Amino acid sequence: MRRPQFIAEHARNARGLLGRLIAFLMARETWGQNLRVMDALGIEQDDQVLDIGCGHGRSLMELAARAPRGHIVGLDLSELMIEIAAQRNRSLIEAARVELVLSTAESLPFPNGVFDKVQCVHVLYFWKDIETSLREIARVLKPGGRLGLLFRTNADPKAIASFPPEIYTFPALADVSAALQRVGMDVHLAEDSANQPALVLATKR
Repeated sequence: MRRPQFIAEHARNARGLLGRLIAFLMARETWGQNLRVMDALGIEQDDQVLDIGCGHGRSLMELAARAPRGHIVGLDLSELMIEIAAQRNRSLIEAARVELVLSTAESLPFPNGVFDKVQCVHVLYFWKDIETSLREIARVLKPGGRLGLLFRTNADPKAIASFPPEIYTFPALADVSAALQRVGMDVHLAEDSANQPALVLATKR
């Protein structure tokens, strides 16, 4: 059954009471998948890490714990999600260990080559142009920096049929890998299966 469009809209850009409920549910439903990406990225103690689509901000706490001498930046296009993430990470923000930024992935407000790691979990469906966003991510990564992407692909039409196509775009794994190559990143892991979302790891040349 297709999920209502207004629910999907809040998944993309949460607002109001429904947005708060969705944030509450997402903090639980996607936690294991966030950990999967963090483990694959191999977060180190001094890493500068960007979490694109940080949402409710639970992952920021874990990233800060894994990089105690680093700096964590959470980015989201939803003002409500930024507010919720700020409440959740108040002490880390006050200690200048976590920072929150309201922005889209298409135009990242950071200088070139500042991050060691970038993670994106279930967010590329909402990007207007995947290659533009990936190019921006490559720009802000240091040479040798790593990107972890987790997303559902178009390989299971029955599963993705429940998501409104006006809001969600499910790419092919091969298309994402090819786009990464074009923006100057080498793909060294591309896992996809029927039981869980695809995981792609890439390193900036």
